[in-house]
Amino acid sequence: MLSQLPEGFTAVVTGAGGGIGAAVVQALLASSRPGRVIAVSRRPQALEDPRAASLTADLTQEDGRDRLVAALEGAPLHLLFNTIGTLHDAELGIHPEKKLDDLDAAALTHLFQVNAVTPALLLQALQPGLKGRHPALVASLSARVGSIEDNRLGGWYAYRASKAAHNMLMKTAAVELRRLNPSLTVACLHPGTTDTELSRPFQARVPQGKLFSAAFVAERLLEVLGQRPLGDGPSFHDWAGEPVPW
Repeated sequence: MLSQLPEGFTAVVTGAGGGIGAAVVQALLASSRPGRVIAVSRRPQALEDPRAASLTADLTQEDGRDRLVAALEGAPLHLLFNTIGTLHDAELGIHPEKKLDDLDAAALTHLFQVNAVTPALLLQALQPGLKGRHPALVASLSARVGSIEDNRLGGWYAYRASKAAHNMLMKTAAVELRRLNPSLTVACLHPGTTDTELSRPFQARVPQGKLFSAAFVAERLLEVLGQRPLGDGPSFHDWAGEPVPW
């Protein structure tokens, strides 16, 4: 697993209370290679492995990001795996738009804040742990619908646009981060349709065999990430390792 990283590497997984985030934490802990795994979520996680630490923090807020930085105690960060994201929110009345008439400024703002702004500010906060000359991998969940070139169906305005913004922010940050650490690689990853709360309202339309378990997706994404050369340019790949057009 992640052979580019040293034995006993330090990992941070954000969104660890969600389906994919929790599965990534478990996949990491199934290996003997990580030395420390910090699982960040808005609710405490029950983790029995002594290498794991549950950090309760809202990373959309500055004080939450500050708590994560403090938890690292200045140590080098070898793996950041960000799984924070949102598509719909019943409490806020947010649903994927089918047409222009459905656009709502508050919904657009909320999805941009969670899907694009938060991951970028997370990189900003974690710069001290990422810079240097140690091997480092940064992975952040994107979505194929965030591909501008691949958009042929329309709809889902806020989610598409926020994920496209996410990709641009990650790609731009990668340029700077590689100057701060020549052994760092940034990857945007498309997990496919996964059996989580995010996809649940739309699963009836998923073709047979195309709805994946979170455990399968976590295993595949870590394998794809493990194939990225250190110091390589930013990339956008799906769960099968196939490149996705930006």
